[in-house]
Parts: sequence; structure tokens; C-alpha cells
Amino acid sequence: MPAHPHADTPPPPARSPFKLLRRFWTALGPGVTTGAADDDPSGIATYSIAGAQFGLGFLWTALFTWPLMAAVQAMCARIGMVTGRGIAATLRRRVPRWLLVAISAALLVANTINVGADLSGMADAAEMLTHVNSHIWVLCFGALIAWATIRLRYVILANTLKWLALILFAYLAAALAVGPQWGEVLRATVIPHMPHTGDEWATLVAIFGTTISPYLFFWQASQEVEEEKAIGRRTRGARRGATPYEIRRRKMDVGVGTFFSNVAMYFIILTTALTLHPHGVTNPGTSRDVAQALVPIAGRAAGFLYTFGLIGTGALAIPTLAGSAAYALAETFAWRQGIDERLSKARAFYGVVIVSIAIGVVLDFANVNPIRALYWTAVINGVLAPLLLGGIIWIAANERVMQGQPSPRLARYTVVVTTIVMLWAAVGMFLY
Repeated sequence: MPAHPHADTPPPPARSPFKLLRRFWTALGPGVTTGAADDDPSGIATYSIAGAQFGLGFLWTALFTWPLMAAVQAMCARIGMVTGRGIAATLRRRVPRWLLVAISAALLVANTINVGADLSGMADAAEMLTHVNSHIWVLCFGALIAWATIRLRYVILANTLKWLALILFAYLAAALAVGPQWGEVLRATVIPHMPHTGDEWATLVAIFGTTISPYLFFWQASQEVEEEKAIGRRTRGARRGATPYEIRRRKMDVGVGTFFSNVAMYFIILTTALTLHPHGVTNPGTSRDVAQALVPIAGRAAGFLYTFGLIGTGALAIPTLAGSAAYALAETFAWRQGIDERLSKARAFYGVVIVSIAIGVVLDFANVNPIRALYWTAVINGVLAPLLLGGIIWIAANERVMQGQPSPRLARYTVVVTTIVMLWAAVGMFLY
């Protein structure tokens, strides 16, 4: 029997296109914000460098990773909805404590490095638009995002992040402004170019690592718990189980979010492949280098859209990066947690958010090479992701843990394939 029968009946069909669109927008939630957060400034830099260095060679990865990413995120969402707990809280009773502590600590390190890279990318973009020193912008962005994460209620923060997801359309517009030759683009999309060199393998691992990233697993499940709390299901008993309608709605939400995330990835690779690569700009060091190189080649419109997108996606991704590490550690050590909690009642949880953002600011002032730092986050994620996916598959298949609502076999098989692919890419990188 569904745990929440009152929620099992979908609303009556909308009678006008406007109402239908409004209902569709209302149905979108954690799936869209999680998917959009995947295209953070460091991810944009990874996709941009892939296009600049290898042209259209990695365009196929956007199509290939979409169903894999969607399957993983839908499985994480289902775990959060059905168990009423996040990933780390669900694993805590079933894996050695030292292992879960090590995973959470590694996630915090990788996420903090990403926060630093994202803050630098946002600040560089803001400096290009305003000519105000980037270090000032790093401080402003860091302080504002930390304040918003701590002070805003979950519903307000979630809605803000959902609107920020629309920033992804800037990259579609930037690519269309270049004027692609669609025949050649279509061939590169459907015919995979397999890596042959160490650099190509490393790029493939970086693409997989930034697209199917461990922090998204934790964030997706924990946001399902926050969604439940926001509608009054404050106890774990009240959150247990999910109705078929709730699960269908979240699958749609995740499918839309991951689709547009990968569409943005596709057009970022395409933009740099058609502009920077043919002109010999194959080694941009940062997203700022990409934006500066785009202007004389593709025009001010493409450069502006690319730069504007960096700021918006950073504002969306940094709360997700810092927050996912906070959720993982809070669930590991049984701390009080939640974006709706007051700072005085969840000091450790919010402390992780503050420390992660503060260290990210320090990394910018220390002039840490963001590309080198992101290489090590890719390595950490390359090790973490398959390990976590194994645990997620085990949870999702367990009838008792999943309250008699395990993930379907097709979903589990898809996530198994995802795990194998990520292991294969990581091994390929180290062998070459």
C-alpha cells in the first residue's frame, strides 16, 4: 500500500496551455536543479577544453552520458523518497564506519576544490563584464552564496536555483550564433571517437567525472528528504515510501534536468570545437581564456553569453557542492541537518558549508592552478563514483531497505553499465 495515498491521485488535467506550462514548471524540482548544477564553471571549463583540443571528437559523450546520468540520479531520488533518508544515512548502518568517513572526507576535499574553481570562474567572468578586480568578486560571491544557503528557507532557495537553471540556454544561443555545419556535427554526435592517447583518455575521464559526479548523488537524495520536510513530513516514519505518482513525477523531473544539462554540455563542446579548435586555440587554461578567445573569433554576442552563463551556473552549483558535502558528513556523524534548520541548531552542518566556501575563496587568493586542481578532483571522483555506485545499486535493489519499492531491473542494469564505463575510462587513463 502506498505510504501517502492522498498523494497518489494526480491533479486534474489543465484546461489551457498556460496552466499546463505552469503545472509542468511546478512539477520540476530537485531533478532540474541537480542537473543544472552539473554544468558548473569547472564543468564548463572541462567541456570547453575538450572542444578546443579535440574539436568535435567528444561531442558524442553528451548523447551517451544522458541516459546514464538520468538513471543514476533517478535511482538516488528514489532512495531519498522511499527511505526518507539521504545516501550516507542509508549506508551508515550497512558499511564500515571508517569507509563512510573516508568517502565523506574525500567528497568534501573534491567539492571544496571545485568550489574554489567555480568561484574563480565566476569572478573572472564578472571582472570581464565590469572591469572590477576578480578578487573582490570572489569575496562578494562567496559571502553572498554562504549567506543565502544559511539564511534562506528551503522552498525559497530551491525556487531560486530552479530559475537559475534557465541560464543553461545561454550556451545553446552561443552555439547557434556561431552557425554550425549540421551534417558534420550530426556525424560526430552519433559516431563515437574512441580515445587513442593519454590526453584523450584523461579528457574522457574528466567528462565522465564532471557529468556523473558523486556530489550529485548525495545532493539528489538529500533534496528529496528536504522536499518531504517542506510539505510537512517531518519524521522519517512519515517520509517512508512513495506513491507511483510521486515516483513518476520525479522521473520526469530528473529526465528533464539531465536532458537540459547534457544539451548545455553538447553546445559548450560544439561552440569551442567550431571556434577555438580551427583557429589553433587548443590549450585554454581556464574558462576565462575561452571567453576571451571567443570574442574575436565568434563575436561579442557569443563571448557575452558564455561569460554570463559562467556566473549563473556558478551561483547554482556552489550551494550544491558545499551542501552535498555537508549532508554527507552530517548523515555520517548523525548531526542535525537541513537547509530549513536554524544556524544555532545545526552548527556542524552549516559549518561544513561555510568552511568549504571559505577555503574556496582562499584557493583563489593563493593563485592555485584551477586546471591542475580540477585534474585531482577528477581522479578523486573517478575512484569515488564507481565505489558509491556499487553501494547505491545495492541499496536500490534491497527490498527491505527500499520498503518493498526497489528500483526496476532496467534501471539497475543501466547503473551497472555506468559503473563499468567509469571504471573502464579510469583504467584507460592510468594505462596510457
